[in-house]
Amino acid sequence: MTNTIYRKLTFFVNGKKIEVDDVDPKMTLAVFLRDNLSLTGTKIGCNEGGCGACTVMISDMDPLNDKVRHYSVNSCLTPVCSVFGKNVTTIEGISDLGKGKIHQIQERLSKSHGSQCGFCTPGFVMAMYSLLRNNPQPTTNEIDEALQGNLCRCTGYRPILEAFYSFSKDNNNNLTVEENNSCPMGDNCCKKDGNKKNSISDRKDIFSLVSFDSSLPYTNEQEPIFPCELKVKNFHKKAFKLKTNDCIWYTPTTLEKLIELKSKHPYSRIISGNSEIAVELKFRFIDLPIIINPKQIPEMRKSYIDNDKEAGYIGTNLSLNEMKIILEKWIKELPGERTKIFKAIVSILHYFAGNHVRNTASVAGNIVTASPISDLNPIWMASNSEIELVSTKYGKRILKIDENFFTGYRKTMIENDEIVTGIWIPFSKTNQYFQAFKQAQRREDDIAIVTSAFSVIINKSSKNDFSNNNNYIIKDIKIAFGGMAPVTKLATKTMKLLNGKEWSNSINEIASESLINEFLLPNNVPGGMARYRMSLTLSFFFKFYIYVSSKLEHNVFKEYGIDSALQEPKLPPFKTSQIYYDVPKDQKSYDSVGRPLQHISGENHTTGEAIYVGDIHVYGCLHMALLLSPVAKGIIQKIDPTEALQIPGVVEYFDKNNVKDGTRIGHGDTLVFAENEVMFHGQIICGIVAESHEIARQAVNKIKLDIIPSKPILTVEDALENKSFHQVNKLSLHSSLTLNDKKENFDYSKCDHVIEGEIKIGGQEHFYLETSQVLAIPGERDEMEIIASTQCVNDTQRDVCIALGIPRNKVIVKVKRIGGGFGGKESTSGLIAAPAAIAAKKLKRPIKLVLERFDDMALTGTRHPYRFNYKVGIDNNLKLKSCEVTCYSNSGATLDLSGGVLTRAMVHIDNVYKWENADIYGYLCKTNISSNTAFRGFGGPQAMFCTETIIDHISETLNVDCNLIRQKNFYQEGDKTHFGMTLRQCNITRCWNECNNLSNYEKRKEEIKKFNEHSKYKKRGIYMIPTKFGIGFGFKQLNQAGCLINIYTDGSVLISHGGMEMGQGLHTKIIQIASRCLQIPVEKIVINDTSTDKVPNASPTAASVGSDMNGLAVKNGCDILMERLKPFKEANPNGKWEDWVMDAYVNRVSLSTTGFGIIHSETIDFMDGKGAEAFGYAVYGVACTEVEIDCLTGDHHMIKSDIVMDIGDSLNPAIDIGQIEGAFIQGYGLFTMEEIKIRNDGVRHTRGPGTYKIPSADDVPRHFNVKLLKGSSNKMAIFSSKAVGEPPLFLGCSAFFAIKEAIKAYRLEHNLSGYFRMDSPATAEKIRLHCSDNITSLINKATSNYEKEIPWNVTL
Repeated sequence: MTNTIYRKLTFFVNGKKIEVDDVDPKMTLAVFLRDNLSLTGTKIGCNEGGCGACTVMISDMDPLNDKVRHYSVNSCLTPVCSVFGKNVTTIEGISDLGKGKIHQIQERLSKSHGSQCGFCTPGFVMAMYSLLRNNPQPTTNEIDEALQGNLCRCTGYRPILEAFYSFSKDNNNNLTVEENNSCPMGDNCCKKDGNKKNSISDRKDIFSLVSFDSSLPYTNEQEPIFPCELKVKNFHKKAFKLKTNDCIWYTPTTLEKLIELKSKHPYSRIISGNSEIAVELKFRFIDLPIIINPKQIPEMRKSYIDNDKEAGYIGTNLSLNEMKIILEKWIKELPGERTKIFKAIVSILHYFAGNHVRNTASVAGNIVTASPISDLNPIWMASNSEIELVSTKYGKRILKIDENFFTGYRKTMIENDEIVTGIWIPFSKTNQYFQAFKQAQRREDDIAIVTSAFSVIINKSSKNDFSNNNNYIIKDIKIAFGGMAPVTKLATKTMKLLNGKEWSNSINEIASESLINEFLLPNNVPGGMARYRMSLTLSFFFKFYIYVSSKLEHNVFKEYGIDSALQEPKLPPFKTSQIYYDVPKDQKSYDSVGRPLQHISGENHTTGEAIYVGDIHVYGCLHMALLLSPVAKGIIQKIDPTEALQIPGVVEYFDKNNVKDGTRIGHGDTLVFAENEVMFHGQIICGIVAESHEIARQAVNKIKLDIIPSKPILTVEDALENKSFHQVNKLSLHSSLTLNDKKENFDYSKCDHVIEGEIKIGGQEHFYLETSQVLAIPGERDEMEIIASTQCVNDTQRDVCIALGIPRNKVIVKVKRIGGGFGGKESTSGLIAAPAAIAAKKLKRPIKLVLERFDDMALTGTRHPYRFNYKVGIDNNLKLKSCEVTCYSNSGATLDLSGGVLTRAMVHIDNVYKWENADIYGYLCKTNISSNTAFRGFGGPQAMFCTETIIDHISETLNVDCNLIRQKNFYQEGDKTHFGMTLRQCNITRCWNECNNLSNYEKRKEEIKKFNEHSKYKKRGIYMIPTKFGIGFGFKQLNQAGCLINIYTDGSVLISHGGMEMGQGLHTKIIQIASRCLQIPVEKIVINDTSTDKVPNASPTAASVGSDMNGLAVKNGCDILMERLKPFKEANPNGKWEDWVMDAYVNRVSLSTTGFGIIHSETIDFMDGKGAEAFGYAVYGVACTEVEIDCLTGDHHMIKSDIVMDIGDSLNPAIDIGQIEGAFIQGYGLFTMEEIKIRNDGVRHTRGPGTYKIPSADDVPRHFNVKLLKGSSNKMAIFSSKAVGEPPLFLGCSAFFAIKEAIKAYRLEHNLSGYFRMDSPATAEKIRLHCSDNITSLINKATSNYEKEIPWNVTL
């Protein structure tokens, strides 16, 4: 029976048998689960295995030992045919809310407030579930490793980690926070005379949102068993073949059969983890007629030690994680002198991709794909490893991975019909030293910038002269690099130079000079970062040099603090606190305001039952895909869809001819489809509608496009040179005109000090986990229902109506929830809703349009990059006299919301400081990049970054403590800002003092100084950053909200309001507000969705005012209803809510009403430059962050962050603290690792998680404390609360300036002092190149002609 070939794809999903014979072998498991089985809990966030939203667990039997294995996988990479004979467990398989079944992982994650938008949550749950199935009591390190590859954009990871660490046997998250016991109100203490009415003494401080001490211990004994049929029938030993019209899939079970297949089909692709080919299939549409999966071949899963050969053998069908386990076993069993190479491999594997990729990616796959930035190939090369090959032609042969192995970009010496069956990894020798290094943009789950491996065999000289180091002679040295050429490359010239030389103090200098010459990169090298990559080759060798020297009997290099070059950061254990205060003791039990309620959709998130646009199945639905411009600027000559229309399943083609002439959406300058020219890379040119998403995408790829490209305008500098602007006149804002009704020219000659400078900050991709998606459902008489992932149903409705030429009463736009927005879905939803609606109207069928991450990032725009030029005057008392700042916004090809972003930047340029005079100017630069748009903070973070750079510049120039400058210039109560806002309840000084106290700043600053004195190559920095953020839309008409409230006769309440839920907990807060107003428990209140037919003309859910505006509207509506119920309550005082409601109904009193709310706002005239009371109030906050940097590589860690936020009386401390943490980490990403890269021809390089890096769980501060300022009730907002969504984001900048402080410490030791400019973000590249030393000097000297060369990418 073992030779039986199955021709039906047979596997199990959640214990249920699945049999199909007509599936496309190229289909991924994620698509099959979602489209064929309607298991939509498995999300698709990127389709390249980079975000983890699609994580599921695979259970199978090892063909080598017949044991059941459980492991997590990225289902978006996993071919559905590869799960033949296996069991797939999805999020639906471990819970069912309808039956009251919820797994402990889900329960604890929900309890810890570990989900916000919820789109990433099923992936996190399944990653943790897979770990617990194998190890019910993991360590925190094992949990960290299991989560590599799972990204969250909302939470900041802290609550997720705390929930999962509760399963750990070594968890000890008990952080003792040293607090000053004095009242936070100071002289305004309620216990002092005259202040009794504001008493907060009865509100107890709480130091944690959740505790798991009482949680039941977890055991995996009750988990579902592996399907018996798979065991009994030995499916893991069965061959499988599936044939379709364009592809054949083979799963052989013997090596002989594999050799036969490969001989017959030499150009077939052998796949294992499919991590490479899946991406090629999805985005490059490669042709794959024959696919062979060898995972069931036992011979290729063997591993053993061969003492005669002095090597270990690893079968190449083993996954990378399985290889790691085997090597760790050998490391324990063998003498240490023989396992140095094994240790290097294990060390580098920790940083290789994500855990789910390592669970499936094979050893062979990593070798044969021949990536020039492979993490492992340098090790194979430097260690003299050999691969074992088999084929019909050559039989078995051994091939060494040496300088000849890689023959070109992604090419090797392996013949097409050969199969890699194993790799021989040699033992290390007693006198051999081996190390491997990798540097990436993000430490974990990131492709390398440069990888390396070093091996040296050193013999003692016969001279035995220990006095001058002559006893150490290099017998053989191997130096291998990835990322320095189109192939992994040995430094043969340097190796030849070093062989036979003494290992002495001069060897590093000799090697450095040689390596520069051997790896001199041009400025336009693909991938960019030429200087940085070259510096890494020298830094890595230097680290190796220190390592070897330290291991020698007589240490060659004994310089003080030199060992820090090799030391891993000594990070404290993960500990957190969330400091808030309880509700008043006399607060009614039904009143949930101020209580840390769980997100109302929390359990739906954790169980995968929360529905998003892409999860909705509609009968007869067609799918649309868009063709985006491949160039940044050009004239369209021809569009030919002929070939695309011939593909089976294609229904229709759409382009500009389907849109009425002159139609413009957005802000009146945006085309639905490109007309005669394209203005940015990613612009929509045309679209295809087909029976499935994949057919539509394949068809779009077949459209022939002829565009004559021209030189694009990409940067602010390009725009200035070409006088390319969106507005005719510059915007301006003058404090003298605002405060004195007369513009005065400030005389800088009267200032004691005048400082001028320039600073830039790059953009930021929103990277919401759910990409932009829309479903258009046509109705009768031009009616259209739009279900969209949007932050503004009103704008989406407007764009659809304009595109269709119909009034707004014909179009209903609704949204239940979206998987993250951050501003990125405020104005851009219409870009895809309009084409989908056009297609739906013409074809009279529902149309779903779901953007791939690859396309979303090209089309929808980012946070605005900015350039600031400043001039400031200061007196000798450190008082800020005047600032003149010109703000240049890189706005992109269309206006979008750039005007509003710029004006908010102009009013936030003061941050928290009182300037006697301010003159602010603004330009909207028109460039050939996708139109930049709203992003959390909306220009505020960019402007405040400029402000804090100015403070830093003043501090360094005058050689005074930057915090002294700050404290001398903080706004005080009653001050007026430069734009005319009077500051009431100005709590910045309180926040500053409490953060200083919470962080123990002064003491730690001294400790860091001592650390830096003893650590030569690792430096630490600490920095405090304040923020002030004005609350409200910049356009007065947007500061309004409405709602509809229905009470049903059973007492249940349905609320509809104009805001939408994107993870920020808005619906939860609204329900809490309603519970107080209606005096009923939250369980009686439901919010279903947001829809234009219930609340018309709704403002965007943005500007942090969702709770303020909609809360006031709901309060207004509830008050109206309570007034109507008042007579019935008075008539029946002992009755219940349900009784009063029924009495009102019987007496024909309406139980439905609308509510309306507005917040304060005045409009600023930026044309004349006169300010106004633009905001009703401001939110204040301060953060203190400590970091450690590696000065040789630019790597960094956040050690501790303390945050104090003034958010009034919190409506929900759990949600608010979650927003603070999430915003902080998002801001940290903005100012450090997140870098948008656009090639010099305008093509966007960063289009997915492979190239664009957001913070991962590994990047969270090891100590993370958030404190809500006590006693700061805000009478300007609902129930004395304050907004929270955007204000904390800028505090992530504390990490940037802490990094800069650490760099300063390094520069000071190299005789470099004073101010230096460092633009944002502080990437590893910038950190390293600003750590000026001998290495950077050598690089700069070798690349002195770079300024004459055009770089590979532009700096936005």
